[in-house]
Amino acid sequence: MTTQIGHLTLADAHARLAPWRHRAPPIAPAEYQQRLERARRLMRERGVDALLVTAGTTLRWFTGVPWGMSERLVAMLLTQDGDPVLVCPAFEEGSLDAVLRIAVVKRLWEEHEDPHALVAQAMTERGARTLALDPEAPFRVHAGLLAHLDAAAIASAGAIVDGCRMRKSPAELALMQQACDMTLFVQRLAAGLAREGVGTDEFVRFIDEAHRALGADDGSTFCIVQFGHATAFPHGVPGVQHLREGDLVLIDTGCRVEGYHSDVTRTWIFGAADADQRRIWALERAAQQAAFDAVRPGVPCEAVDRAARDVIEAAGLGPDYRLPGVPHRTGHGCGFAIHEAPYLVRGDRTALEPGMCCSDEPMIVVPGRFGIRLEDHFHVTENGAQWFTPPSIAIDRPFAD
Repeated sequence: MTTQIGHLTLADAHARLAPWRHRAPPIAPAEYQQRLERARRLMRERGVDALLVTAGTTLRWFTGVPWGMSERLVAMLLTQDGDPVLVCPAFEEGSLDAVLRIAVVKRLWEEHEDPHALVAQAMTERGARTLALDPEAPFRVHAGLLAHLDAAAIASAGAIVDGCRMRKSPAELALMQQACDMTLFVQRLAAGLAREGVGTDEFVRFIDEAHRALGADDGSTFCIVQFGHATAFPHGVPGVQHLREGDLVLIDTGCRVEGYHSDVTRTWIFGAADADQRRIWALERAAQQAAFDAVRPGVPCEAVDRAARDVIEAAGLGPDYRLPGVPHRTGHGCGFAIHEAPYLVRGDRTALEPGMCCSDEPMIVVPGRFGIRLEDHFHVTENGAQWFTPPSIAIDRPFAD
């Protein structure tokens, strides 16, 4: 073992948990207004009169309403003029008022009424003929709108939504930095708890408790813990595994702070690593660094993926998604959703811009034996990339200090 692995008792780890001291401020009201104006600008550029965003991450991003999708329509209609229209069940009005961060015109509907008619009515009142619909809206919303609007009048709002959310503001970056710092701290504590026979379920339970104790929105948003051969499956296999000497340990977890996500993966050895484990770990780290080094404004996302794969293929693995090698893309955008645009993958020609945030995780899988994923996130600056979390140092030293 090293001083970073297997050196803590559960009591020691819990003793180090306390509410996070340096909390980033929430998004200010003025920034919500800036988001609406950004959407209006993109609507004008695309000749769109109105934007409809349904319950979910984008509605929260625009309005502060943190509700998930249900069978009852909750949606914001944004037009070029006037306050946004918020369509909502009448019995939810009080709950809505408690979470709204912007001024809206409320259009409330009773259980027997058709809320899609309220959307169409509001569009008519404001002279809006074309509608960009949230790409995450369920089919039933599209079908409901077709009862009142021509199909030709409805298009996807994907380009508008992504155009608004891809570039993070300084306030957003600060919230993401806090979430990443918290998760890296939890990862450190988890590595310290390694011991012969410990179960993956014990790690998962502790990691969730730790995120909650630090003040994450809702504990762990996800947690993957795999030992030994199970690490060869990118998102794990069902069942509880118990740690043995010589096992690789893969922990992939994250949390949310004011809705903004972290997502950090560490892979390290419990005991002494063999030559193959050390070689593949070093190759993974080199590929991760190559992707990071390729980042700068104007570079297409797919070029970052290519940079990581070049390192791996030069070592005789792959090519493409063939195993042993990299079974998936190099990275994904992250922010108000755990996976969002842009994506570091062949075919995504989105030009990187300052403020964009992505994971860097070109996982290497050796089928039947093990997998190694090192995942840290970066944001694009004028001069290249900047890490949210410092990368791992070595297979037996997963943290930078």
